[in-house]
Amino acid sequence: MNEKQKCFLSAVAYVHNDENSAGVFLKKIYNVLKNNFEHFEIICVDDASSDRSGEIIKEAAAGLTGTTVNLLHMSYYQGIELSMNAGTDLAIGDYVLEFDTVEMDYVPSLIMDIYMESLKGYDVVSASPAKRQKFTSAFFYKVFNMGAAGSYKMKTESFRILSRRVINRVSSMNKTVPYRKAVYAASGLPIKNIQYECEGERLKGRDKLEDAYRKNLAADSLILFTNLGYIFSIRMTLVMMVIALMMGIYAIVFYLCGNPIEGWTTTILFMAFAFLGLFGILTIIVKYLSVIVNLVFKRQQYMVDRIEKITK
Repeated sequence: MNEKQKCFLSAVAYVHNDENSAGVFLKKIYNVLKNNFEHFEIICVDDASSDRSGEIIKEAAAGLTGTTVNLLHMSYYQGIELSMNAGTDLAIGDYVLEFDTVEMDYVPSLIMDIYMESLKGYDVVSASPAKRQKFTSAFFYKVFNMGAAGSYKMKTESFRILSRRVINRVSSMNKTVPYRKAVYAASGLPIKNIQYECEGERLKGRDKLEDAYRKNLAADSLILFTNLGYIFSIRMTLVMMVIALMMGIYAIVFYLCGNPIEGWTTTILFMAFAFLGLFGILTIIVKYLSVIVNLVFKRQQYMVDRIEKITK
């Protein structure tokens, strides 16, 4: 590609205790964007790192010219979803690259491959490693895809590119995006996934805080973006209603054919119909809760400490 792209591109990267890879990542991304775009910006979202990630980014950015590097500091650890929401809200590009990690297990040229694919009419193009997923990740995505609406099957992603159209549509749907990949998939716009062969291994592991966050995010995502919880509650309600109905029938048959203790039949019938009504009410409550949950996460939830802008 000889001629530089004239559109404005924003790159948003999530950083949490990544002092060993943040500086190298920033320089690689800068070189790719500098060689291919006339105008671009880089936004690094530091999610309350306890190491020198922020200092490393500032040191690396000091030698970069011809662009703007923003270092966004979150007030406290808020997880990748809210942190990336904050970064994407700050981005002004026609296209936005979202990097879920600054550990690169792919060749930098893949970034331009993803961008060129988006020019074919896709509003979201993501990159996923071709290697086998961890058991927990594979299990989560299998369950999620079973209960989610739509034909797009989600999987582990390293980064993605978004058009301004999908960003605007998602923003109009929800002020805060609780699980970005699911919302992008449900936006109704063209989406594509590309797999790549990994170059090297990711060495960084998750700390206890991040691990607990990921588990909560998985549970919340299954509740918010699939109907699995609703289906389970409805089926359990129906089962219990059938059991309660059988108890009522049994009480009537025993009353007609046997010699029940005085008051036993009345008590059993009362309990049977009471449970029928109870489980019917629970069904309605579950439906109301599903509606309330969809409304609650529309609030602005992330908290930003400060934004450092480095312009050369």
